[in-house]
Amino acid sequence: MFSRSITSISRQSLRLTSLRASVRFNSSVSHKITPGSIITQYSSTAPQVRYTAEHEYIAQHADNVSFIGITKYAADALGDATFVELPEVGDVFAKGDSIGSVESVKSSSEIYTPIDGEVIEVNTKLTDSPQLINEDPLGEGWIAKIKAEVKVEEVEDLMTEETYEMSLQDEDADGH
Repeated sequence: MFSRSITSISRQSLRLTSLRASVRFNSSVSHKITPGSIITQYSSTAPQVRYTAEHEYIAQHADNVSFIGITKYAADALGDATFVELPEVGDVFAKGDSIGSVESVKSSSEIYTPIDGEVIEVNTKLTDSPQLINEDPLGEGWIAKIKAEVKVEEVEDLMTEETYEMSLQDEDADGH
């Protein structure tokens, strides 16, 4: 999602992986989907949740309907969100495509889809309340709902929560 330190950068597309120097790993921060949110209430079974190295998450239900957003780590690195650009319903994306962006007081960042699929709904609450990205990124701050073409378990480079947390600890230990 980001690729440089954020001292005086304005409105540039950045990848979050370099922002890790600005945000220290905090083991007390939960990377779990918010209980009781639309993401968990979508179906009667818990979604399969995976994470990207760029700090996006995907929460996929049994019918392949998947919620995409950014992690708490990414939200903290961004700072206070001021604008969220959402994709259009009906847009079809391939894994790695930009599906929108988040602007904050610190920077602007592209959001990338971790899986192929078609956008079936967007979180229009973010239009009037972009701060939801900061307040509840793994719940009310979701960005898009897509109908994925494959199961998250089939995508090799997606991480489980445990693996994602270990990657954050490794980044912190490496001084990134």
